[in-house]
Amino acid sequence: MSYDITPLDTTLIDALQARIDGKTKPLGALGRLELLAAQIGRIQQSLSPTLTQPHVLVFAGDHGAAKAGVSAYPQDVTWQMVENFLAGGAAINVFARQMRLGLRIIDAGVAHDFGPRDGLINGKIAPGTANYIEQPAMTSAQCDKAIRYGRKLAHNLAERGCNAVGFGEMGIGNTASASLITHAITGVPLAQVVGRGTGLDDAGLDRKQALLGTALARGGRPGDPLAVLAEYGGFEIAMMAGAMLGAAEKRMVLVIDGFIVTAALLVAQAIAPAITDYCVFAHRSEEAGHIAQLRHLNASPLLDLGLRLGEGTGAALAWPLLQAAVNFLNDMASFESAGVSGKE
Repeated sequence: MSYDITPLDTTLIDALQARIDGKTKPLGALGRLELLAAQIGRIQQSLSPTLTQPHVLVFAGDHGAAKAGVSAYPQDVTWQMVENFLAGGAAINVFARQMRLGLRIIDAGVAHDFGPRDGLINGKIAPGTANYIEQPAMTSAQCDKAIRYGRKLAHNLAERGCNAVGFGEMGIGNTASASLITHAITGVPLAQVVGRGTGLDDAGLDRKQALLGTALARGGRPGDPLAVLAEYGGFEIAMMAGAMLGAAEKRMVLVIDGFIVTAALLVAQAIAPAITDYCVFAHRSEEAGHIAQLRHLNASPLLDLGLRLGEGTGAALAWPLLQAAVNFLNDMASFESAGVSGKE
């Protein structure tokens, strides 16, 4: 499948910079906000960009390898946390309410039957992936189906007026999956991108590294990003990658959360390199491999708060900075309109 994602053109760069520089402030005084305002203006091809109907999409899925011991938590926590999302009690619920962000929970492949539920989008590919220590996590057909479903979700949001979307996830064992994807795509040694996830102790971390080494010995480092995803991914990661690609096709602003979300972006970027032009990197995660991901993508995150929760919480917390960037561009007086003398 091909994606219509083009690099941002240079048409408005000078005009946006002139508009930014004309505001009542010293040149460059708003720092990263100025770069962010220019990026959003270029994404929307407008000197007066707006952020409309912003959403956070939280994709949930289970991993067959979780039962092998790659996580500190039992697999049942995935469906239990989905229930928590639906009840409005998780951190992402709190922050989404605070920031007035729409929130959608997607069952991409949880090993639980929720039945029809208000607030839950049923995109279940299967009740969890296979154990990638023993066999590929998913078939190529399942991988393709997940990506296509995610792409459609993003297109549907765009058609309803959403032009900015944050990404989050939930899936016990998905930091391990993200570590394998990160190693396979970036080439950074596996030991440097394996972290404690949900809180493994030293013995648990050693076991996780050994299990992932076994998985890598079986599946290797495929050269094709979709093959990497099929070997080691989760349905939530695959569906999220598809949603990212679909959102960029619709020229939406993509707000990227932490380690697992960035693993999905690594896949999407390997498929369509121009996607990073549309990405705002919310924060630097405490998870070990996130620095390697950010370096590979040449990305500079907005926040560094020691976060490692997932759920899209970092994306939600960064949202006011996007609002501030757009608001100063649109509402701040210029030297001319305010009658303030500029620099001679």
